[in-house]
Amino acid sequence: MTLLAVERIKLFSTRSPWWCMLLALGLTLGLTAIIAANWDNAPMPVIGAVFTHTFGLYVIMVMAALAVTTEYRFGTIKSTFQAAPDRTSPMVAKAVVVVLLSALVGLAASFGSWGLSWVLASDNSQLALTSANDWRHVAGVGLIYGAGALLALGIGALVRQTAGAVSIILVFALVLENVVGLIPNIGDDIQNWMPFLVAQKFILGDPDASAIPDGAGPPAIGELSPWGSFAYFAAIALAIYVISLVVVKRRDA
Repeated sequence: MTLLAVERIKLFSTRSPWWCMLLALGLTLGLTAIIAANWDNAPMPVIGAVFTHTFGLYVIMVMAALAVTTEYRFGTIKSTFQAAPDRTSPMVAKAVVVVLLSALVGLAASFGSWGLSWVLASDNSQLALTSANDWRHVAGVGLIYGAGALLALGIGALVRQTAGAVSIILVFALVLENVVGLIPNIGDDIQNWMPFLVAQKFILGDPDASAIPDGAGPPAIGELSPWGSFAYFAAIALAIYVISLVVVKRRDA
């Protein structure tokens, strides 16, 4: 419990997490408000209310990476490892704090977006959360934010430099996953297993057919079921994080 309290204090004693959380919420809610206010050609479905969740996800992953790279930048990680020589326990405590906070931000962003859509959409008859799929679309954002934060924390611990960690996260998610589909013959097959695209299947995939107009809705994503997609994304995040624990324990601080 002491390590959890220490990591919580370290996280909230700097301004960057606050700015990242505000930016994640502002981007997600602001863009959703614009979409909902201009959605007038059909009833707005639940997936329309959470379509912008990825913008907040990338910001939250930057926050998670900063939680560890900032310590390496200013040398405070050395004091942390002197107080806890096993090195694993403070990193696990940091992960617990960052993942829980990220999940809460994700829930605030998703339910806030859903609430704004309910108020602003001209036709909100399809926005009621009446099925398991509807709840997955909205509440699942918190799970994706948490898993994404764990992935970013692992990358940050491996790279140790803020610019490098942030570049890897954003270039991979925003550029590489889209460009890989252009590879002749095998590009589409590879793209179906890209982690961030698979994560979108968990949030947006398999919507209730009655809640969207004919021919509308997101394109088919990946080859896994929605919950299988989340398990795949979470497994990659956990694997990267475990590798980072092994590397942190073996190399000099």
